[in-house]
Amino acid sequence: MKAKYKRILLKLSGEAFLGKYSHGIDTSVCAHLAKQIKDIVKLGVETALVVGGGNIFRGVPRSKEFQMERAVADYMGMLATVLNGLALQNALENQGVPTRVMTAIQMHQVAEPYIPRRAIRHLEKKRVVIFVAGTGNPYFTTDTASALRGVEIDVDILLKGTKVDGVYCSDPLKNKNAKMFKKLTYMEVINKELKIMDTTAISLCKENKLPIEVFNFMKPGNLKKVVCGQNIGTFIK
Repeated sequence: MKAKYKRILLKLSGEAFLGKYSHGIDTSVCAHLAKQIKDIVKLGVETALVVGGGNIFRGVPRSKEFQMERAVADYMGMLATVLNGLALQNALENQGVPTRVMTAIQMHQVAEPYIPRRAIRHLEKKRVVIFVAGTGNPYFTTDTASALRGVEIDVDILLKGTKVDGVYCSDPLKNKNAKMFKKLTYMEVINKELKIMDTTAISLCKENKLPIEVFNFMKPGNLKKVVCGQNIGTFIK
C-alpha cells in the first residue's frame, strides 16, 4: 500500500485511552494505538497527534458540577492531556517508534515547549510528534488545538479518530437508524450542528482549506486505510 498523504495530524479524544476502564488509561489500548501509528510511520507518513484528556478530567462539565472557575477547570483539563501524551509516547517507543512530546504549557522535565519549526523538523526526521496541553489557553478545546496545529505545521489532512465509523445524522449508539454521511462540506457540519468538532475548529479548517476525515480508529488497520486514500469514514471539505 502507498500513502496518499505526506504529513497528517491525528486527533484522539481522551476517551480513546479508556479501554475496559471507566476512568484513566488502559495500557493495552495505548499499545493498540501505537501499533496503528507504527504501521503508517513505516509507509513514510510524517505523523503528528493531538490528544484530549477527557478520560481523566473534562473541564467544562466539571466547572459546572463543582462550581469551579472555567479557566481553572480548562487548565486542569490541559494537564490531563499531558498524562495521555506521555502514556502514548511510552507505548510508541516500546515499539521502536521515535517520538517527541511537545507542550503548549512549559514543563521542561517531561516535554519540549511547542515551537512550530522544531515540530516540523522532528517530523522531517520521521519522529512522531504528540502535541499536548491544547492551545495553552482556556476556553479552547483540543479540537481547536488540532485544527490550529494542523495549519501551523502544514499537514495534508486532519484525521479525527473516534469509536464510530464516521459522522451520523444522530448518535448511532442511541439511534440504530442513524445514517452516516460519506461526504460533507464545512458549512453542512456547522449548519446541521453535527458537533463532531466544535465550530471554531471547523471554521479554522474551512478558512485554511484543511480537509478532515472522521473514522473509526479502534478498528485495526483503519488508520492505514485512511492515509492510503480509502474513504472509509466521513470526508469533510
